[in-house]
Amino acid sequence: MQKTSYLLLIIYVLFSSNGFCQQLTLDIEAENDVKTKIIDSLGYLKIHKDYASIKTEINIVQNKLFRLGYVENEVKRIKKKSDTSFYSKIHLKTKLDSLYTYYNKNSIDKSILKLVSKNVFDDYFILNFSEVENALKIINSEISKKGLPFNKVQLSEIKIKDNSNLQAYLTIDFSERQRNIDNIVIKGYEKFPRSFLKHFLKIKKEQLFDLKKIKSKTEQLNNLNFANEIKPPEVLFSKDSTSLYIYLEKANSNTFDGFLGFGTNEETNKLDFDGYLNLKLINNLNYGESFRLFYKSDENDQQTFETDISLPYIFNTPIGIDLLLRIFKKDSSFTTVNQSARLHYQINSKHKIYGGIVSTESNNLLSDNNTNASILDYKTQYYTLAYQFLQPQYNNLLFPLKSKLYIETGFGNRKTDLNKQSQSQFSIDALKIFQLNIKNSVFMRINGSNLISDTFFENELLRFGGINSIRGFEENSLFASLFGIINTEYRFQLNNNIYIHSIFDAGYFENKTLNTKEKLYGYGFGFGILTKSGLLRFNYANGKNENTSFKLSNSKIHLSLTANF
Repeated sequence: MQKTSYLLLIIYVLFSSNGFCQQLTLDIEAENDVKTKIIDSLGYLKIHKDYASIKTEINIVQNKLFRLGYVENEVKRIKKKSDTSFYSKIHLKTKLDSLYTYYNKNSIDKSILKLVSKNVFDDYFILNFSEVENALKIINSEISKKGLPFNKVQLSEIKIKDNSNLQAYLTIDFSERQRNIDNIVIKGYEKFPRSFLKHFLKIKKEQLFDLKKIKSKTEQLNNLNFANEIKPPEVLFSKDSTSLYIYLEKANSNTFDGFLGFGTNEETNKLDFDGYLNLKLINNLNYGESFRLFYKSDENDQQTFETDISLPYIFNTPIGIDLLLRIFKKDSSFTTVNQSARLHYQINSKHKIYGGIVSTESNNLLSDNNTNASILDYKTQYYTLAYQFLQPQYNNLLFPLKSKLYIETGFGNRKTDLNKQSQSQFSIDALKIFQLNIKNSVFMRINGSNLISDTFFENELLRFGGINSIRGFEENSLFASLFGIINTEYRFQLNNNIYIHSIFDAGYFENKTLNTKEKLYGYGFGFGILTKSGLLRFNYANGKNENTSFKLSNSKIHLSLTANF
């Protein structure tokens, strides 16, 4: 029996917290009910584990009251009401509303003071007392931006001005010299193209040192697909120099993109295949350059070959150059060759403008030129201007591009053996992902082009249709002098590697060689899967115009794979 009693006592000691860990309560009051409500509004802790915690909480309340302007608040008593209850009384006394802060106008620019106060005068400015602490932080931060990271801002000669105001003097310690960036060291990816530091990130030597601005600039590396920031930049200060360390790693930025499409040929009732290959090589020479090779063959006996190269920041200037060659062949009817040379200027990480010249030559391949009078030999030369906005999200492998806007206009002349005619062209390509929540989003794209001319040839018309324009139609099966397309998808992300989506596309086009105007519709569904090889996309869509009925046989299936290496 005695052993049982000892055992019960041990269990009680080990597992009973109520008997040995009593909770203490704290109530704080002021000199009247109105001021007690002010203390209650601070939301102080009322439950504590020991007396030391109670003392700490009372000090915290006093500091909060001080920031509100009750600088003379005083603890009158801390009284024990019972074994587990304590009571404290704090006299708030008079509240100070404002701080009149005097300053030396030769030490600080008035524009900085206007960031923290609406009442700035030649020798003083007025602050609400509750805003003093934050105002000093802002002033210190703004001075640091001027290359003075070790400046000290403080208030001195503090005294009472009148019944509800204080006055003080703003002192700024400029004991350190103004700092500039003397050296930039890249760690991890030492061959990172230095021209991108100067023109893309806008970081260069002899620049005023501002660590906050530098960090915001290096975050723009997320807009580059060939380099990643490993960790935030660091700074080494010595007596005579300031060294900036940037930590980067090289990213896989080459892509291979292709698709295979198939559908039933309406004339032969046989299965037709089409597809394309799109190879992009980016920064393989550690210059930031890009090279693209594109080939497409579709069921309409059309072949497209395209290659282009982009060289950024030539001769370490903010100017880059883009060169393109494009060859298009329509069965045995005609060939068209486009050549362009453009200069581009990178305004910042998202905005770019272009200007250049585009030359086109098209040849009729038909043996009898009278067989199709709408196909003629011609040459054009356009001067073009373009603007591009890109907002990538390379950390999202399913949807690497969040938004895009590309606008281009060109004007020039078309020459034939018979005459010369002025022409112009306008194109737009814009897309946006509207994120509803983590799993749900809406994708929208607007794509269109307009060729403005007095007369038109079949071999100069705009070609569209297929997976990259309006889905449910054969690749490049539609000819137009003007077209506009809206692509929409509702996307549901099952996990980080799989998403499903709806397809609803609508389009309008005009063909002035045939004097036709039509509305087009495409609808269906699709999904995307992130595999070890890359992003595999599947689209099933059916296309129709406003004058035809739905036919299941018109459905198109498109498969594409985008691989990074």
